[in-house]
Amino acid sequence: MSNEGLAFIVFSVGMLTLMGIGMNMGLALVLTGAGMAWVLDFWDTQLLAQNLVAGVDSFPLLAVPFFILAGELMNSGGISQRIIAMAQAWVGHIRGGLGYVAIGASVLMASMSGSALADTAALATILLPMMRKQGYPMHTSAGLVASGGIIAPIIPPSLPFVIYGVTTNTSISSLFLAGIVPGIVMGVGLIVAWKLVLRNTDLPEGQPLPMRERLRATAKAFWALLMPIIIIGGMKTGIFTPTEAAVVAAFYALFVALFVHREMKLPEIQGVLVRAAKTTAVVMFLCAGAQVASYMITLADLPSTLTGWLGPLVDSPRLLMLVMMIALVIVGTALDLTPTILIFAPVMLPIAVKAGIDPVYFGLMFVLNGAIGLITPPVGTVLNVVAGVGRMPLHQVIRGVNPFLITYTLILFLFVLFPQIVTAPVAWMR
Repeated sequence: MSNEGLAFIVFSVGMLTLMGIGMNMGLALVLTGAGMAWVLDFWDTQLLAQNLVAGVDSFPLLAVPFFILAGELMNSGGISQRIIAMAQAWVGHIRGGLGYVAIGASVLMASMSGSALADTAALATILLPMMRKQGYPMHTSAGLVASGGIIAPIIPPSLPFVIYGVTTNTSISSLFLAGIVPGIVMGVGLIVAWKLVLRNTDLPEGQPLPMRERLRATAKAFWALLMPIIIIGGMKTGIFTPTEAAVVAAFYALFVALFVHREMKLPEIQGVLVRAAKTTAVVMFLCAGAQVASYMITLADLPSTLTGWLGPLVDSPRLLMLVMMIALVIVGTALDLTPTILIFAPVMLPIAVKAGIDPVYFGLMFVLNGAIGLITPPVGTVLNVVAGVGRMPLHQVIRGVNPFLITYTLILFLFVLFPQIVTAPVAWMR
């Protein structure tokens, strides 16, 4: 067997084994990368160290800590709460209205933070107790909140798009534009699914609030609604880059929290910074470890090997895309979104490009598939967040998420069959 084939075995078997014993994903990537280096006769501790540093030595990756910080500031500074209150004022009285509130708030909050976990935690903390009090079926409600949370990686600004763009050298601005329409489609899909799920459920209808109360709730959310306009508008007009947009978002959220809403005191900033730093450290170590593995994957020429396996499908882009998405569905049940991007995107993108698939479209589909993995057992990070916040058994949340998981799968296949749904709006907005 050639060294390259042996390196592939070391990588695949090594990752499966290390994940199976519960090792930290970043460390697992470093160890498998080191094992591949040994097999390929490229063992050099200096080379490993250089790649570790290179994995985080990237200007676009500066967006990661600032978007994470912006999400923490939103939740601590009252921005998220005002978004939910506004949605409730407009649609909370409808039968099953709190579900529509969760969907609307998910879409709006996704356009501000880009973090599925942060958005889901905020929604679950506020809405699940209200749903329980009003007699909503809790397993379905928890499933809806979890499903709404994963819109965050799709609608800009999106942390996974930043990581994908850096990893594959794809335009982050184009990826952001590509996520707008699919994110809205996901929201519409959840509305339809929620309505179907509740068709045989006896839930009371409330009285609509007076227009004055609705407008008052909207006015209170004005500064929150201004945030996505500043971020997307600034990038679209070229005032700042996606990385600079993250800094703008963080400082804007801090300004609103301290001086407009005044729900955060100066001593509380330390706790926010610590939480953001801990999350950033996890993501950055993953990026560092992935660079080691990615460098060795390139040396072993694994993309060419995979291209050889998928060679017959290169002439049929839609079928190739379908096969790749099915493969990623399987991967998504075992890996979180960020490791999936870091490990598989550099391997799969060259094959997609060779088949004539637009790299921005492929990036959107890749991240969408990985986001669905966040609500797919057994890993299902977002499911665990909802179960923890809602104090519910995980199996109940899994049962409740199934209708929405089916909805997202249908949307995914819709985008495979009709890629123009993604590519046409991007071409128009550029």
